Amino acid sequence: MASGSARYLRYVLFALFGLAVLYFISSSSIARSSFQKSAPILQEQAEKVNEALGGKVETTPVPGSSSPATDGTSPAQAGAGSLLGSANVEGRMNATFVTLARNTDVWDMARSIRQVEDRFNHNYHYDWVFLNDKPFDAQFKKVTSAMASGKTRYGEIPRAHWSFPDFIDQEHAKKTREEMKEKKVIYGDSVSYRHMCRFESGFFFRQPLLAEYDYYWRVEPGIELFCNIDFDPFKFMVDNNKKYSFTISLYEYIETIPTLWDSVKKFMQAHPEHIAEDNSMEFVSDDGGATYNKCHFWSNFEIASLEFLRSQAYMDYFEFLDREGGFFYERWGDAPVHSIAAALMLKKNELHFFNEIAYYHVPFTHCPTSEKMRNANKCHCNPKDNFDWKGYSCTSRFFDINGMEKPEGYENQMD
Repeated sequence: MASGSARYLRYVLFALFGLAVLYFISSSSIARSSFQKSAPILQEQAEKVNEALGGKVETTPVPGSSSPATDGTSPAQAGAGSLLGSANVEGRMNATFVTLARNTDVWDMARSIRQVEDRFNHNYHYDWVFLNDKPFDAQFKKVTSAMASGKTRYGEIPRAHWSFPDFIDQEHAKKTREEMKEKKVIYGDSVSYRHMCRFESGFFFRQPLLAEYDYYWRVEPGIELFCNIDFDPFKFMVDNNKKYSFTISLYEYIETIPTLWDSVKKFMQAHPEHIAEDNSMEFVSDDGGATYNKCHFWSNFEIASLEFLRSQAYMDYFEFLDREGGFFYERWGDAPVHSIAAALMLKKNELHFFNEIAYYHVPFTHCPTSEKMRNANKCHCNPKDNFDWKGYSCTSRFFDINGMEKPEGYENQMD
């Protein structure tokens, strides 16, 4: 009896000692402590700004904080994500994934997260910001927070960022939609698609949940990543002073942007100080800027600098285009808007093509041409599906204007 009591007492002492060690380890990190002190302040400021605009902010708890979860995750799920998220925090860049999604996208989003986690983020545990013009429901938050290895955060877009501005003539806009519907222009009659394009062009990077980050990686529901990504693209961008990157480029439907370039030319005349030397004008124009050749980077994938989008140059550019009315009187997309800005306001060497990131978004695929690269990165894409060198792709032009050597065998993948 005495020996049993003594054994029981030893177990209790060992357990207390183990808890003390865990407490010491979890509370001894200077970087973590600093982050815990500053994060609640950043979150509080973000919430105040968003509430003033009519939006809402929700986020999982900061690792190690005592604040309750407001994202629909259970304490156990939030705790597990926090431990995973701290694994490589010291080597990570100040960056996040960002997704615009609806509640009905939950399973396509689960597929995207699984792709990103399996091919890349299980090694880095970067955060994920989800944005929606409606409140996210409990299922969306539960599924996405369970699958992401980093912190997940949920924001409701303020109405001011997802509505018609007061300077838009509603009747004129309605007439345009009706005409585009008759012409069978893709999304030609959609109001929500226009709000989305305007939001992605000029407002997503202003959301409070993104205020603390320097870089973002846009991920949409239902995408695929075909290859392992055994390096950190965010770190590559930072180390090499890259501001904008892409995997797929193509020509825009001219029916959606008939006057976009006219507006861009007016902007360039009004703000010559915003046009970079050694820019990529040749990517977007074949005649020195007189006309637009319709080339753009497909923005459903982009890894880019938030500092660039927050710059005075880009803000002046967006505000100018917004006042022109083309997001509603035509159907200007965020892809040409982003691409033209990157081509004109950044230097050539600040743009990057991520050949290693094999990517699919219906209906186009980027699959590395090099068999050696595909095998090394355990890719499962069919090289015959690679869009890079097809006639409707602008990637060949990007290689040409930058003096880049095209990969061996590219000729076999041309139309």
